[in-house]
Amino acid sequence: MSSINYDLTKIKAFAFDVDGVLSPSVIPLHPNGEPMRCVNIKDGYALQLAVKHGYAIAIITGGRTESVRKRFEGLGIKDVIMGASVKLSYFNEWMQRSGLNPEEVLYVGDDIPDMEVMLAAGLSVAPADAAPEVKAVAKYISPYNGGYGVGRDVVEQVMKAKGEWLADKRSFGW
Repeated sequence: MSSINYDLTKIKAFAFDVDGVLSPSVIPLHPNGEPMRCVNIKDGYALQLAVKHGYAIAIITGGRTESVRKRFEGLGIKDVIMGASVKLSYFNEWMQRSGLNPEEVLYVGDDIPDMEVMLAAGLSVAPADAAPEVKAVAKYISPYNGGYGVGRDVVEQVMKAKGEWLADKRSFGW
């Protein structure tokens, strides 16, 4: 049974911020000044499984680091939107292009730039360590901090609600 108070069978798509959601809020800097990210392998497993099951997934980040694009495209995610300083227009364009209605989309964000999208999505989620203002508008607050399993948490709960989690051979490989 899900801990999310929403009809998860409506969800057809996921959208995620990166920094503070799919990577921890602390970003080490490479000696050349480029921000580096840590990612959670279990989040990655869940994301690639969701792709295999036909979920639309978007990464919408203000960051511009190409390693982020490479990571998420490597998981099969086609919509990696970078340099999105104001995210709502990118989110709306992605939904329209993907033929989605807001109630079909789960969005995870952790800080002020995510709030407009969280208010537009059917199901808004915040990591446990999100900004207080973001937690105040989230419909679900994950028990996991950003970068430490919040992606896996929401994808797994949606797929379990639909009977798709570990349902066939697609679950046992990358």
